[in-house]
Amino acid sequence: MADDARRDDTSPPPRRDDTSPPSPRDGTSPPSRRDNWPSSRGFWRSPLRGPWLPSVLGVVLLAGITILFVTGLVSYAAYNPDLSPVNDKTPDKGLLGFYLFAWPTDPHWLYRLNQGVHVTLGIALIPVLLAKLWSVVPKLFALPPARSVGHALERLSLLFLVGGALFEFVTGVLNVQLDYIFPGSFYPLHFYGAWVFFAAFAVHVVLRVPTVVRTLRGRGAPREEDQELVAPRPAEPTVSRRGALGMVGAGSLLLFLTTVGQNFDGLLRRTAVLAPHGGGDPGTGPNGFQINKTPAAVGLTARDLDAGADGSGDGTWRLTVEGPAGAVRLSRADLLRMPQHSAALPIACVEGWSTADQWWRGVRLRDLAELAGYDGDAAPGVLVESLQRRGAFRRAALRDNQVRDPRSLLALQVNGEDLTPDHGYPARVIVPAAPGVHNTKWVARLRFGEAGELR
Repeated sequence: MADDARRDDTSPPPRRDDTSPPSPRDGTSPPSRRDNWPSSRGFWRSPLRGPWLPSVLGVVLLAGITILFVTGLVSYAAYNPDLSPVNDKTPDKGLLGFYLFAWPTDPHWLYRLNQGVHVTLGIALIPVLLAKLWSVVPKLFALPPARSVGHALERLSLLFLVGGALFEFVTGVLNVQLDYIFPGSFYPLHFYGAWVFFAAFAVHVVLRVPTVVRTLRGRGAPREEDQELVAPRPAEPTVSRRGALGMVGAGSLLLFLTTVGQNFDGLLRRTAVLAPHGGGDPGTGPNGFQINKTPAAVGLTARDLDAGADGSGDGTWRLTVEGPAGAVRLSRADLLRMPQHSAALPIACVEGWSTADQWWRGVRLRDLAELAGYDGDAAPGVLVESLQRRGAFRRAALRDNQVRDPRSLLALQVNGEDLTPDHGYPARVIVPAAPGVHNTKWVARLRFGEAGELR
């Protein structure tokens, strides 16, 4: 026992001929019929399992999942769900929205950074999560189900922890891949699932911290509960625990390198071969950057987007601006005659992809608020409605600070040329630090008003 206590837990256990009966010095028992069942420790024979590997993986997940949870909450706040029902996909959140705050417009890359970290880190943690589950899988089958109140709480937290982790990571990956095969909307499922998962995660951390600290410090003789993952009759080792940890790290690095490029343009985007918005060529020219929805995908035709033969004439499209001064209908030619302003802003979406800053040009939202009867410096929020006939976020509400920001535009051009239909022609909204779905394309109506009126 003293030799076992001094042995470096990172090295493979001593080899033993499993074909011969164990001796009393082994501290093991001979095989039995019970070893044919997962509830028996003898069923699990990997020499890698023990307190060290899950402790190291647990520390990595503690840091990573905490970052994922915080960036997820920040991403949720970016939608300003407390501003208007059209922004709130979780109307029954109750106290879970306690932290919500007015989403800022500075720095203009805030949402791009937050969502890039959230998605890229989440994908990179998948090998760590799977390795952690593998390292502790015997506990999921252990009998009796509860030996004490503390043990019962730990087992219950494991149920929600494992189920919640798999649910959050699977739905997150499916959302990144734009593959919505799960029932219901991604937003409430992922939001409520995150709270259940993180609550179980927090309970589990509190219960397991003493064991993790004791294991990683390597002080004192190991306790019986610390050794419950150790196989009584381990198979011959084929890799050390450090080697296994290195393989997990290599898998995470590979996923990171094949995902992170979707946050950049140029050659780096081509490396994101696992992301729908990476690897492919979005085209060339001023409008040659990524999109999420095409006009055809949301039920729009060329007639719906007709703003004149040359993009500045008097086609059938009109923008309606509403406020205390009444309703004003503007053609694209009318908008082009108004003062034009420019802003360099990115597009960043919840799926984790983004573009570099694009040079947008159009009419400031605050100028349109003045046209509707408000003082531009005291402009209220605005409800933006798109022409799109189907799909989520046909309407989106923007807060007053977003409308007043001089970089917030109803854009008519990008990078020196007229918008293409894929990028929102005849006109689209572009707001600093806003989620991509709030940069509404194919705008049909702007209704300015106070928060309670944006419905």
